[in-house]
Amino acid sequence: MGLIKKQNIIISNPETRDFLADAYYPETNGKLPLVIFVHGYKGYKDWGAWNLMAEKFAKTGFFFVKFNSSHNGTTVEDPHNFGDLEAFGNNNYSKELSDLGAVIDFFSQDNNVDDQKIILVGHSRGGGISIIKTYEDERINGLITLASVDTLDRFPKEAGLGKWKNDGVYYVVNGRTKQEMPHYYQFYEDFEKDVHRFDVERAMEMAKAHVLIIHGTNDESVPVKEAEHLHILNPNSELFLIENANHTFGAKEPWESGELPTDLNVVTEKCIDFINLKMETI
Repeated sequence: MGLIKKQNIIISNPETRDFLADAYYPETNGKLPLVIFVHGYKGYKDWGAWNLMAEKFAKTGFFFVKFNSSHNGTTVEDPHNFGDLEAFGNNNYSKELSDLGAVIDFFSQDNNVDDQKIILVGHSRGGGISIIKTYEDERINGLITLASVDTLDRFPKEAGLGKWKNDGVYYVVNGRTKQEMPHYYQFYEDFEKDVHRFDVERAMEMAKAHVLIIHGTNDESVPVKEAEHLHILNPNSELFLIENANHTFGAKEPWESGELPTDLNVVTEKCIDFINLKMETI
């Protein structure tokens, strides 16, 4: 069975701006479950070993999509680098949710997709976005979080907020690229005006989908207690911890091996087994 890869498909979102998506799926005349991967903060669709993960999903019978959110700092012309820091600074959760909705709308209409079987796989901040979207969009019947946050209220507190408001911007250094990446105060304003919508805890409690929570016990960015908290909020979920795994499950950028890192391979196989088991009931 051959594998089809359609890369850098332009998705138009009138609420934000054009962005790129990839679709990986096996050659088939049948309808496949749609699995959409949502990257996290300072992430992008081609980072590290995500391409290898996409291939593994597709080879086992899924229509796998990954995409760059419109304001993640990449561009349609250059999807691999943070060449548009102005866009990055103007990103917010409303835009990320809007982009995810546009991706679901676009690919659920594909002739190879079973639109009754839609699964989100969100990494890190993308996990929080995926949790909210799952609660909001009844089309989604599977949710998998990878090293997910349990709140989107992740802003500089106390004196930091006042300084941010006065300055209009604060910067975070990207450890890999050494770029100073701006965050304009509009990000916090967008969060505050719709704070109930962005309540990850409430969304997790209310989510009706089948839920799998995956986390590494040695996550240096998002403590494993956040996964345990998500599981408590949704007791019907399954919690799967990977001993000593880090935030990216062994992957890094660039990833030069042709094989998945050991921990990310375990993650991928667990996701595939979970989806196959749960989608039988739909």
